[in-house]
Amino acid sequence: MIVAGAGPAGAAFAARLARAGYDVLMVDRARFPRDKVCGDFVGPLALVELEAIGVGAEPGYARANAAREAALYIDGEHLVTQALPRSDGAPPDGRVIPRAVLDAWIVAAARRAGARLLEEHTVAGYDVAADGVVVVTRPRGNAVLGSEPLRGGRERRLRARLLIGADGSASAVARMLNGAAHPRRDMLIAVRAYYDRVAGPSNRCDLYFSSDSFPGYCWLFPTGNGSANVGVGMVAETVPPASEHLRDLLEGLMRRDAALRARLRFARARGKIAGWPLATYSPKIPLTGERVMLIGDAAGLIDPINGEGIQYALCSARWAADTALAALREDDLSAPRLRAYARRVAREAGADMALSRLVVHAIANRTLNGTWLGVFRALIGRARGDRRYADVAGGILAGLVPSHAILTPRMLAASFHTTGSLAARHLVTAPLATVRTVGGAARRATAAMIANRPATLRWARLLAADTRDLAEAAARANLFAGRP
Repeated sequence: MIVAGAGPAGAAFAARLARAGYDVLMVDRARFPRDKVCGDFVGPLALVELEAIGVGAEPGYARANAAREAALYIDGEHLVTQALPRSDGAPPDGRVIPRAVLDAWIVAAARRAGARLLEEHTVAGYDVAADGVVVVTRPRGNAVLGSEPLRGGRERRLRARLLIGADGSASAVARMLNGAAHPRRDMLIAVRAYYDRVAGPSNRCDLYFSSDSFPGYCWLFPTGNGSANVGVGMVAETVPPASEHLRDLLEGLMRRDAALRARLRFARARGKIAGWPLATYSPKIPLTGERVMLIGDAAGLIDPINGEGIQYALCSARWAADTALAALREDDLSAPRLRAYARRVAREAGADMALSRLVVHAIANRTLNGTWLGVFRALIGRARGDRRYADVAGGILAGLVPSHAILTPRMLAASFHTTGSLAARHLVTAPLATVRTVGGAARRATAAMIANRPATLRWARLLAADTRDLAEAAARANLFAGRP
């Protein structure tokens, strides 16, 4: 087996296949340890996956910084702090582990299982034959296989039974399989930097929402010893387009947001602000082909709402490994046989991803930011007084609860009751002011959408398509069977 990419998805898949006795070669463009732009939060369910492949044996794993609670802010105002919800079979906390450390641990686990690593090489192409797949690799610098340097700097043609595309959001394997790059409407962009001398509790992750950064958010995730990962992410395509560069937005939020500024008042940056695009889920993109499967970020398995990718990377590695092991035993690595993996992804994550995609595409209309943030503030207020509601909402953000749990009758009724009650209260207590405010906001939003009419029409058509995709995904997953 050849695995393009040795990040969490690729290395986790390699560990599982090598442990089963197969010869696995990981090919990565970098040399480990290497950095990767990410929020660094590893949720409780992802920790379960890491333990299953042997990462718990790493000496520093038990000392990784634990995150036990999360706080939410809007425009500098603290709204809620809540402990991470509990999930059966999972630890009570998450961890914040810099990717330079985490990815090296997973690679080490794969190598202990018997997988090999070809560093500073890219996968430049592949050809499928009747008895295997020929993978073309090219060196990028001082290439290394294991601990041995490779001389000559030449292109190599390697034969394998199966190729796994785990080479990230800009996946070359995905482009070759699907004939196109990931659509921009399903991309996120994010920047982050590390800071030392950060104030506040080391076990609390903070999320900061504001009209400046919406439809996105800023985060501060402590990595331990007074350090933290601080960043901001946003959807790549908004209506109207966002004009401010994310690096400038992050630096501006650090100055303007009172809550974020309080935690960074003594802080010093370590290194530069770094950025990277992230490919999120699109149900139209094939995940398998003849002797090829895509996993992790290469498959777009990043939740559009919270940007969570590590948990899906590790889970998709397990799902793909299950399919690969069965197909290898049957000596059938054809496209129809490997589609069992794509069906598994659709069953396990398709409805959640489709719902998240619909929500994110909706709030990408920035002319309605005031409405979106008002609804968000109201729902957080509901969570403060309703523990069951809080556990579901918090569980979704932490990756412990499926996103479609928000669609249960109780959650929908609570959400609509909360927003409806808020509107009614404003109308009763200040009817004229409310009508003037709402009317003015509606006029401004309507004028802005008319001024961006082509983009607004594309946005409306996209939401209609997303709604159909969600209905189809829900039906495939049989989500509402037996519900009244």
